Amino acid sequence: MAIDIRGLAPLLQVFDMPTSIRFYRDLLGFEIVSTSRPGDRFDWALLRLNSVELMLNTAYEEDARPPNPDPVRIASHADTALFFGCPNVDEVYRQLRVKGLDVKEPVIQHYGMKQLYVADPDGYNLCFQWPATERTRA
Repeated sequence: MAIDIRGLAPLLQVFDMPTSIRFYRDLLGFEIVSTSRPGDRFDWALLRLNSVELMLNTAYEEDARPPNPDPVRIASHADTALFFGCPNVDEVYRQLRVKGLDVKEPVIQHYGMKQLYVADPDGYNLCFQWPATERTRA
């Protein structure tokens, strides 16, 4: 018998929570569902967009955070990618451009997925994708 799983909420370690919140909430449209403490200064947050959940956690306690991210630690973030099912990849591209994000146009991969890649402030890869053969909203 399979385990009854009802969702998935990846946890990403971030260097600067306010920067990450601005990216995920203000650029991508996630809402803040819960935080580790009330107010604007928190170390953990649960975010949601439609049925997609994502958790962010600061990589350092506030009093132990170095002035700049550790380049070795950040380099490993390129190994992590989150793929979002997104029926209108072209619209995501347009919205992100309007909001000032410098992103490359979506491409159709040889395996048939139309994909738009974006890096978040910590270097994690985000891919908005949908099968190119399916009709999408204009």
